[in-house]
Amino acid sequence: MGPQDAYPGTQVGYAGYAGGGPVGFPVQHQPVYNQPGGPAVVPWMPAPPPPSNCPPGLEYLSQIDQILIHQQIELLEVLTSFETNNKYEIKNNLGQKIYFAAEDTDFCTRICLGASRPLTLRILDNMGREVMTLERPLRCSSCCCPCCLQEIEIHAPPGVPIGYVTQKWHPCLPKFTVQNERSEDVLKIIGPCLVCSCCADVDFEIKSLDEENVVGKISKQWTGLVREAFTDADNFGIQFPLDLDVKMKAVMLGACFLIDYMFFERSGNREQTASMW
Repeated sequence: MGPQDAYPGTQVGYAGYAGGGPVGFPVQHQPVYNQPGGPAVVPWMPAPPPPSNCPPGLEYLSQIDQILIHQQIELLEVLTSFETNNKYEIKNNLGQKIYFAAEDTDFCTRICLGASRPLTLRILDNMGREVMTLERPLRCSSCCCPCCLQEIEIHAPPGVPIGYVTQKWHPCLPKFTVQNERSEDVLKIIGPCLVCSCCADVDFEIKSLDEENVVGKISKQWTGLVREAFTDADNFGIQFPLDLDVKMKAVMLGACFLIDYMFFERSGNREQTASMW
């Protein structure tokens, strides 16, 4: 039995592929490099050999210690201020694409609940296969309430939980606990008291459970005055140890998306890029 045989088959779907899943997400095909007379196309990262006990599709994470996340600008959202489903390109530090992420939320939920909305994020590989699913339930969005705090659940492949990120109540700081598939605490994430993306990056430190050692960080990157003012398309960077378990690397990806929706997402003209925790 190979290392991937213990997992159910990855969900294959979306335009042109058999299998379940909602219709309408773009399939990101392996690109052709630099066609004459055409724009340069960002290449996909070659798939490395999967390590032992690695969920299918997560082998891309086994050889990297940094992830770059670029949210796509939606023209309809810029022109109308109506919140659309978010889409993201996920790359390594060489700029090679690893995954494509697409939100799957209905129109009424986006309009009525805004950035606090429950949502599903589907992570696709270069063949359009869904290799991860991120589920964020509806939770309290106020730091003054110590119950029903924010969380996100990470599945890889879809239907198989591999970890959780749960918010921990603190009067001054945004704090999160990173857990494995058995809901055991593995790491902590601690952000600044003033979450403000004005003219500078915002760092959320990844720390050991005793909070003594910093092992990485999730950074919301400043993208310039015009883009920050007129869109909610954000850029993030995630740094973690190279030898961190691939499942925990995938969970860090989920943590980044949770932080994005909690602190840097906008609905209509309601700014959320600066808040006192």
